[in-house]
Amino acid sequence: RRRRTCSCVWNTKVMIIPYYSTSSINLIMRQPFRLRYSSLVSSKMPDFSSSSSSPSSSASPTVTTTTTTPTTTPTPIEKPKPWLLVGLGNPGKMYQGTRHNVGFEMLDALAEAEDISMSTVSFKALFGKGHIGKVPVILAKPQTFMNLSGDSVGPIVSYYKIPLKQVLVIFDDLDLPFASLRLLPKGGHGGHNGMRSIIKHFKDNRDFPRLRIGIGRPPGKMDAANFVLRPFNKQERQELDFTFQDGVEAIRTLLLEGFNKSATFVNSKKTLKQLN
Repeated sequence: RRRRTCSCVWNTKVMIIPYYSTSSINLIMRQPFRLRYSSLVSSKMPDFSSSSSSPSSSASPTVTTTTTTPTTTPTPIEKPKPWLLVGLGNPGKMYQGTRHNVGFEMLDALAEAEDISMSTVSFKALFGKGHIGKVPVILAKPQTFMNLSGDSVGPIVSYYKIPLKQVLVIFDDLDLPFASLRLLPKGGHGGHNGMRSIIKHFKDNRDFPRLRIGIGRPPGKMDAANFVLRPFNKQERQELDFTFQDGVEAIRTLLLEGFNKSATFVNSKKTLKQLN
């Protein structure tokens, strides 16, 4: 017999249910309930549990709203500024191994210990870059002659925007016992022309650390200018090598563990002569 159908809307999806004639329904009603139910709906009920089922063309379209979460630009992490480690001295062979050049020699010992090349000439200085631990460092030996050291150090600090608290200047000191070390957080030039020039380029700001290496006082009535240009004898050289080892350790401690710990280590050390 011919069957007619009607459409019903259920949960916005179309379900097709067959339309039976009266005689057909009477025939079905004589069957047990379970069979009657399956006869009516089993083959005609759409499966709404499946996500893949498609609604009929008469169903209302589903509108999906997408919420856009605004994204924020992460703040860039600024790289740490390097430490500038400066050794003072005079360039040229005639000044090698003299008392006024112990700043150069200390920096050479540090560069060798940390495997930092200083073969580049930049900013009027023998120049090298590297790391001590994870701390970036710049090593510089100004080639301007001692009295104009600031002409080299000043532009390096300005170009790399290095805070003065991260500028360590290493130089000779007549007022300290020979081969002794002193680490200070700041101070004046103490009559040292190299330090005088650097402070001038820092616009008289003296708040930067310095490592002083004692070279002792001139004997008798010898002029100080002549004394600082004298070379070391064999015994003095032995003491200096001992001092340079301590100086390298002090600089490492300063960069990796802070000023106070380094100053305690340096300023409590005794010279080889005092130990003997």
